[in-house]
Amino acid sequence: MTMAAPHSTSSARDIDTRKNRQAWISGATLIALSILVTTVFSFETTGNAVFRLSRPSDTWVLPDLVVAAAPFNYLAAAVLAFLGVRQFFRGGARWTALSIGFGLVLAVAAFLVWATAGKSFSLTGMLQATMVRAVPIALGGLAGVLSERVAVVNIAIEGMLLAGAFTGALMGSLIGGFGGLISAVIVGGLFGLILAALVVTYRMDQIIAGVVINLFVLGLTSYVSSQVFQEYRFLNDAPVFRAFKIPFLGDIPVIGPMLFQQNLFVYGALVMVALATYYLFYTRHGLQARAVGEHPRAADTLGINVYRTRYVNVVMAGMVAGFGGAWFTLGSVGRFDENMTGGRGFIGLAAMIFGRWHPVGALMAALIFGFADSLQQKLALLQTPIPSEFLAMAPYIATIIVVAGLIGRARPPAADGKPYIKE
Repeated sequence: MTMAAPHSTSSARDIDTRKNRQAWISGATLIALSILVTTVFSFETTGNAVFRLSRPSDTWVLPDLVVAAAPFNYLAAAVLAFLGVRQFFRGGARWTALSIGFGLVLAVAAFLVWATAGKSFSLTGMLQATMVRAVPIALGGLAGVLSERVAVVNIAIEGMLLAGAFTGALMGSLIGGFGGLISAVIVGGLFGLILAALVVTYRMDQIIAGVVINLFVLGLTSYVSSQVFQEYRFLNDAPVFRAFKIPFLGDIPVIGPMLFQQNLFVYGALVMVALATYYLFYTRHGLQARAVGEHPRAADTLGINVYRTRYVNVVMAGMVAGFGGAWFTLGSVGRFDENMTGGRGFIGLAAMIFGRWHPVGALMAALIFGFADSLQQKLALLQTPIPSEFLAMAPYIATIIVVAGLIGRARPPAADGKPYIKE
C-alpha cells in the first residue's frame, strides 16, 4: 500500500501533462485559424453571403439567410483568438474538446461566408448532398464497428465496398436493381466470411489479410472493367434507385430534404445504424460481442463461443459494406468504374475511430466527411479562386485532421487486433 501512492501520483501528473500539452496544441491551432480567417477570409472581402434555406419546389418556404461577409468573419476571427488564448490559461485543458470542435465549425462557417460573398448558395442542397455522400463512409464505419467490437481489425472494408459496387453494377444490369442490391450484400458477406476464416480460424495477421482482400478485389474488378465491360457494355448498365419523399416529414424545411427526400441507401444506412446500436448495447448477443472484444478469455470461461461470435460479426460487417458499395453504382451513376470507391473504406475506418467505435458516432463522423466531400463540389460551382485539385483534397484533409487526434484520444476494444487461441 505504501508503494501505490507515488505511482498513482506520477500517473496523475503524466495525465495532467498530456492534457496540458493537448490544450496548448489546440490553443495554437485556434490562434492559427484566427489569423487565417483575418488575413484571407476577411481582408478585402465585400458583399453579403446569401444562403438559400428553401427551394422553389418546397411546400414550406423559408427566407434566405443573408450574412454580411466581412463583419461576420472579423467576429469569427475574434472568437477563435479568444478560444485559443483561453487554452493557455489554467483550466483550459477542461475545454479542449469543446473549444477545438466549436472553433473548427466556426472556421468552416467563415470559409463558407468568404466563398459565398456576393453570391447565392443553396445551403439546403448542400446538406442534402452531405447526407448522400456520407452514406458509403457511414456504412464503412459501421462495418468497422461491427468487426472491431469483436476484436477483428477490418482493413478490408475498402475491398468489400468495391466488391459491392462491382456486383451491384453487374447483377443490377442482368436482373434489376433489387437483384443487384441483394447480390452485393451477399458478396460482401462472402468476403466477410473469407476475412473471418483467415484471421479467426487460421490466425493470419489481420492487417495483411485485409490488404490481401483489398488488392484481390481491386485487381479482379479492374481487369473485368477494362476487358469485359468495355466490350459488353450491357453488363455495366444498371438501374439507379431514385429518391422518394416521405409524406409530411419530407416537407419540413431544411431537415426534410436532408433526411426524408432521399433514396433507399440513405434510409437503409439510418436504419442499419439504429439496428446496430440496439444490437450492440441493448441485446444479450451484443453484450457477448463486446465482451469478446474486451476480454475473449473471460468470455470463453462464461460459455461464450468466441470464434462463432467473431465469425457472425465479421460476416455482418461484410454484408453492411456490400450494401454500402452498391451505393456507388445502384445509388449513384448506374455503372462501375475502376477503383470508384476512392478510399472511402479507409475514410470509414477514420469515421469509426472518430466515432469511438459506436454506430451513431461513426454516422456523425461520416457526416463531417460527407460535408467536406459535398463542399468541394459546391465550391467548384461558386468558382472560388482555390484550385479544383485542392478542393478535391477536402475529404482527405478532414480525415488527416480527425486521425491526428485534435478532438481527443479514443480507446479501441482492449483485445482489438489480437488473435484468440482457445486452450
